[in-house]
Parts: sequence; C-alpha cells; structure tokens
Amino acid sequence: MSNRYLIQEAIGFGGMGSVYRTRDLHFPNVLKLVAVKEMVNPARDPLVRETIVRTFEREANLLATLSHPAIPRIYDYFTHNEHSYLVLEFVKGKDLETILDEMPEILTEEQVVRWAIELCDVLQYLHTHEPGPVIFRDMKPSNVMINEHNRVVLVDFGIARSFQIGEKGTMIGTEGYSPPEQYRGDVTALADIYSLGATMHHLLTRQDPRLEPPFSFQERPIRTTNPNVSVELEAVIDTALQYQPADRFPSAQAMKEALIGLGSRVIEPLQATTVIQRTQPAPTVVKPLWAFKCQDEIRGTPTYENGVVYIGSYDQHLYSIKADQGTLIWKYGTDGGIVSRPAVVAENVCFGSEDYRLHVVSARNGSIAWTYYTGAPVRSSPHQADGHLFIGSDDCHLHAVNVTSGRGIWQTDTGAPIRSTPLVSHESIYCGNEDGDLLSLDYRGTIKWRFKARRAVTSSPVSSKGLLYFSSLDGTLYALDAKTGWVAWRFRLGKGSISSPCLSDNLVFTGAIDGVIYCVEARSAKEVWHFSTDHQVTGSPLIYKDSLYCGSVDGCLYCLDYRTGQMRWKFKTDGPITGTPVAHEDIIFFGSTDHNLYALPA
Repeated sequence: MSNRYLIQEAIGFGGMGSVYRTRDLHFPNVLKLVAVKEMVNPARDPLVRETIVRTFEREANLLATLSHPAIPRIYDYFTHNEHSYLVLEFVKGKDLETILDEMPEILTEEQVVRWAIELCDVLQYLHTHEPGPVIFRDMKPSNVMINEHNRVVLVDFGIARSFQIGEKGTMIGTEGYSPPEQYRGDVTALADIYSLGATMHHLLTRQDPRLEPPFSFQERPIRTTNPNVSVELEAVIDTALQYQPADRFPSAQAMKEALIGLGSRVIEPLQATTVIQRTQPAPTVVKPLWAFKCQDEIRGTPTYENGVVYIGSYDQHLYSIKADQGTLIWKYGTDGGIVSRPAVVAENVCFGSEDYRLHVVSARNGSIAWTYYTGAPVRSSPHQADGHLFIGSDDCHLHAVNVTSGRGIWQTDTGAPIRSTPLVSHESIYCGNEDGDLLSLDYRGTIKWRFKARRAVTSSPVSSKGLLYFSSLDGTLYALDAKTGWVAWRFRLGKGSISSPCLSDNLVFTGAIDGVIYCVEARSAKEVWHFSTDHQVTGSPLIYKDSLYCGSVDGCLYCLDYRTGQMRWKFKTDGPITGTPVAHEDIIFFGSTDHNLYALPA
C-alpha cells in the first residue's frame, strides 16, 4: 500500500476501522483520489476472525459486480497483516447526516423528493440485479452521500447481500431505520423501501428514529412537525413505512413512480431541461498519459483489444500501439486515407480504406491476410457477425464478405454511398446511406424495408428493446421499430447530425453540427439536457461508468456527468476531434486531426 497509495486524511471512522482520503500514485501526472476503507480485525477467536474477513471480502466481491452511477466503483482489495483494505472511488461531498447537522433549517420537500427518486433508481437496480437481487439492508442518512453535483451516492455495502428466496439470517441493520421483519432475520427488497421511508421521515422532521420508540412513525405524522410537507408526499412516505411488508410499495420502481406523480409543484423542477453553458469552467486539469504522433490527420475512431490500440490515419497507415506505453508495435500501409474504425476478429484486424479496399491483417505483426476490393472508397467500418464481415462502400453497395477467405458472398445496391457502419441484430442488417435511407436487410442481402429521411444518414444505428436509433443530416434523431421501420418518435436537433447515438439507462445521447451534445429519454424523446461546445460535434459520445466523453471540432474532448450534462473537465488538442473515444480500464483513447492519438485518465 505504501508504494501506491498515499493517505492524506481520515474522512470516516467506525468500530472496525476507518476510511481515508488517499492519492493513487499510479497516476503521477494527475491528482487521482481514492477512498481506502480499512478494516481492523481485533478478534482473537480464529473462527470469528475468519467470519469478519469473509464479510469484508463479500463486500469487495459484491461491489465488483455492480455498475451504477450512484454506487462507488471498486478499484482494489488486499490484506496486510491484520488489516484488510478496500480501494474505492472517492466521492467528493457530504453524507445526509452531516448535511442535517450543519443545516439550521429543515430540508425542503423538493430537495428530499429529488434525492428519494435517485435512491429509488439505485434500489431498483440492486433489487433487479443479475444473477440475483441485492438487498442493501442499511439505508440511513449516513450511508447516503450527496456528491459535488448534488447527486446521491450509496455507500457502505458491508452488510448488503444477495437475496435468495426463503433465506433467513440474523438481524443486521440500524435500529430505527430497519423494518420489523429485519429484526427477525427475514429480509426482502421491501425492507429497503421501509428504510428509505424512515430516512425521508428523518430528513423532513429532524426526528432521529434511533432516539424514538421502535416502529412509531405512524404516531409521529410528518405534517405535525413540518406542515410545509404536502399531504401527498406524507401519504407516499406513510405507505413505505407500513408495518406489514405487503402494505408497502411492491417495488422501488413503484415508489419512484408515486414520487414522480406528486404533481407539478415538485415534479416540474425535476423534469425541466438542464442547459449547460459552454462557459462553465472545468474543475479538473487532465494531462495525457501519453500521445502517439502519426504523419497526418486522425479522423476516425480507435479500437482497443488485448493491450493494443489500433488506429487509422490519413497518412495511409494503420497503427498498432501499446496501450500502456503509447509505443509503436507495427504499422501497415495502404494506398488511401483511413477513417474506418478497425474491427478485431480472431487474430486479425479488419478495416476499410479510401483505396477502395477492405483490408485484413495479422494483429500480431501487421502482415496481410487478404484484401477485398469494392468499387469506390470505403469510409464505413466493418461489422463482424456469423463468420462474415458486413461493410458499406461509396460504390453504393453493402458488402458481405467471408471473414476467413475474403470471398465476397453478396453485395446489395442501396442506391447511394454507404458511410454508416452496419448494425447486425436479430438476424437483420441495418445501415444508412447518403440519400437518406435507413435500410433493413436479411442475411441474403435482400432489402426487407426502407425508411426515408430527408437527408443523408451517415450516422450508424444502434438498437435497444426493439427500437433503432440514428440521426440524419435533416436535423432529426429518429427511433424506428426494428421489425417494420415505422417511426416510434422523432426528436428535432438544432442542425443536421452525422453522429452515431449511444445508449445508457434508457437515455439516448448524440451530437449535432450545431455544436451540441443532446441527451433525450429513449422511450418518450423528452429532452433531459443538452451541452454546447464551441463547434460541430461530428463524432459520437461514449458512456463509460458515470461519465460521457465526446470530442468536438473545437479541438476539445469533453467529460460530462452523463445524467446531468455537468462538465467535469475538457482536454484541448491542436486540431478538430471528429472520431469517437474508446475506454478501457479507466483510460480514454481518442485521435485528433493534430495527428496525435491520446491516452487520458478517465
């Protein structure tokens, strides 16, 4: 620990150990803070010691399976002498207990509802987690952090555990916040709903349930202490606090919907579009881990695979670069510029070039395996599925090529150049063309349906839950039914777009030529937020953990909180960024037309 982690100060204390704010020295060029949770094992009995260590290891293993913006990421776990350590994402902010102690007045209904809705989101994620539900079992103000962006983060998973039907156990939790059945060791997801209700009651009344008779919330109505709370909200909290589990909300999602349905007095501020101005300062200074310089512009998107980053350049070369050092492994020359994103298939790298060809070369040494000729420059990127590579060309055809032999299987004329990357999903192939068509084809290359936008579809489609999402130069983000091509909804952008959307948590993100990054709800097309850069956004956003990364023609790579659009930092290059970043193990790789491939800490 002394070689990598430098403890700065203790930020939390408990009966079994402490939590420290710590600097990770593995990133010497940036200030990367982590939280180190220490567990001291004082037990003398070997069986008790082993039980304590297993509990701590269970927390580490559980956190490793979870991925949610409101749950801290786990980076490391180790034991040294009689101490065990968890290395976690550092959350800058305060817990709700501290906020209560420091605020002279009672929290507002609006603020408590905002936080409660977010807590319902993370509880719903835990309760529907695969391979099995996770019950938090200790919801209380001190275990809810409010970070610097006023978002909730659930901390201390020491007693959370996976739930099996019929399972019983000892009572673990915090007196006053735990429901009656938890004292009997009978815990389901409805216990977390009760504890959330108890937490909300405490926030709105300042009555600490640990100091009150057990299960006495019905005797202490919220509005008796705080008449500013609406009758409707009091009813929601009362439902969550019902003595019998069957009388509570059946799920965290149901409780969330009840909170959202409280009415415009509370909900309008929650659903109002968040507009982030580009003049907002970035709070973090980021320095590259390394930069690799090509001989000409990088306009496309890199690919990471097995410790190697592959990137094409307009110097007519594909580069293979060590991801940890930024040093050259090999380079392969073509007769045209490369904007196509490489695809790694088995032990080969596949990509298109403006020399009219699809190239397939060895990932080990860059030697040629085979090439396939089309009738025009290839600016599309290949998609591999079922032993074939599907790729578009400016010759107006979509090509299906055998991935082993390089033999063409079929080519279908779509009527216009294809610069979109094909999507293969549920035995259908989807791609756009420069005439504004979004097409669906079967595996024989037969067109099943064709949707017509008003201008070019250079954007590559993405799919989720039976819908296709893509944008067009006609200034519209579309959602189509994947089976029929019928329009589910349209969202009007400020200007045209060639950016390919990305999806996360029922949100759709895309960029446009108006210089804006948009976030809209995937089901309703309601705008959640938008963020303005200083130039066109032609590349695609990337969601990695709780952040959105996206480049702009203004030369900056932006890092935003993907839920709010709040800027965390931006990194300036010396040329437009037209491709899409990729991420691996907390490193972001992207190219710029200043000829450089960059690696930044996430």
